[in-house]
Amino acid sequence: MRGKILVVEDEPRLAALLRDYLEKAGYEPHCLRDGIEVVPWVREQAPGLILLDLMLPGKDGVEICKEIRSFSGVPIIMVTARVEEIDRLLGLELGADDYICKPFSPREVIARIKAVLRRAVGQISPGIHGLELDKDRYKAILNSRDLDLTAVEFQLLQILASHPGRIFSRRQLMDRIYPDRRVVSDRTIDSHVKKLRRKIAVAAPGEDWVQSVYSVGYKYEAP
Repeated sequence: MRGKILVVEDEPRLAALLRDYLEKAGYEPHCLRDGIEVVPWVREQAPGLILLDLMLPGKDGVEICKEIRSFSGVPIIMVTARVEEIDRLLGLELGADDYICKPFSPREVIARIKAVLRRAVGQISPGIHGLELDKDRYKAILNSRDLDLTAVEFQLLQILASHPGRIFSRRQLMDRIYPDRRVVSDRTIDSHVKKLRRKIAVAAPGEDWVQSVYSVGYKYEAP
């Protein structure tokens, strides 16, 4: 199998057609039709790519895309039947990797998926200061060593490393990692950061990559 593909489509026949073509192309397709189900599924299953319809029951594709981008860099292809939406999709900077207009050829969809996945391989960070982040697999490599991070630890490192030198308050980190606004204490973030630092220290002894800023929060500083 080439990888897990999530198809979010509320038209049963179209979803079944896409599933069949994806299976023939060697992918592992999974279909959802209700927008509310998507984000929890993505968090749990970590697909390799998402084919996301714009108009869905429960929650629309724009909102879903924004929410997913708060915690994952998984490639997303937006699907829309409304041509007038294309400029808005691109202009909103949603973080989608491509878009397809209905009606479309299933073969075109497969070709787009292959192209986006090829580009995604290059989205792994190029090893700046020995750190590589694979956003789709939640994998962090430092000095050729797998840090073996949990999902939350990876998200913390990704947020901080994406903005070197920027100070994030605990509240900002909580809002990005837990967009569902669950009740999380400052100590929870501190605990995750402590574990993250411990794992970094194993791969890079004596180097303080994630630094605390007294009474404010945390920042990332590569050596």
